[in-house]
Amino acid sequence: MRFDILTLFPEMFAGVFEASIIGRARERGHAEIVLHNIRDYAAGKHRVTDDTPFGGGGGMIMKPDPIFNAVEQILGLEIPFEGYGSLAPVGVEKPPIILLTPQGRVFSQAMARELALQPRLMLLCGRYEGIDERVRQYLVTDEISIGDYVLSGGEIPTMVLVDTLIRLIPGVLGDEAATSKDSHSNGLLEYPHYTRPADYRGHPIPEILLSGHHAKLEIWRRQESLARTLARRPDLLAKADLSQADHAFLEN
Repeated sequence: MRFDILTLFPEMFAGVFEASIIGRARERGHAEIVLHNIRDYAAGKHRVTDDTPFGGGGGMIMKPDPIFNAVEQILGLEIPFEGYGSLAPVGVEKPPIILLTPQGRVFSQAMARELALQPRLMLLCGRYEGIDERVRQYLVTDEISIGDYVLSGGEIPTMVLVDTLIRLIPGVLGDEAATSKDSHSNGLLEYPHYTRPADYRGHPIPEILLSGHHAKLEIWRRQESLARTLARRPDLLAKADLSQADHAFLEN
């Protein structure tokens, strides 16, 4: 899977994309991450990428021309007057262009699974007061937020999105079934985990974990997951796929 990241601050990604799971995925060829500095596609001696807003108001606005130029040069195409969405898919590589913005739809594990099926994504990091609306109208295909709060730019949300998607690429994690057990993967929060020692400072682990009875252990894990979700995120239960046994447990 390839990620093309358009940003004014490519240096922010150093370290994050070189270590741990992301670093190994890149080394093994599971993921390709290419950083594009939007300033490189701006015209003029000073490579200006932002300007004051029409109509007044505080802050600066990211200009449309460097961003359009970047997309056209990276993909080797010319975007028509009608916009990126009007490009015929036949013979044209047309990856989704995602703007990371607080105004986007809130990112979820379900969305991650859908996006992970794409062979290539372009991720646009917003900055300053905002981005020229014509970028939204004629270039961007989706807008994503990582939560109902405001950051200084789209770089950190982009890191979050890339990390989430790379974990879903086959072969990246040692345990192929690991992601299916993660919190939110099945609509619930994950059950608690324990490791050695079995008794730490007088706090023993649940006896079921030492029983060797796999069927009972699975029931315990399911019930712990349900109980944790009920206590911490009861809103998730309304959308979760629950069995009759699950409903009976929750009622009790």
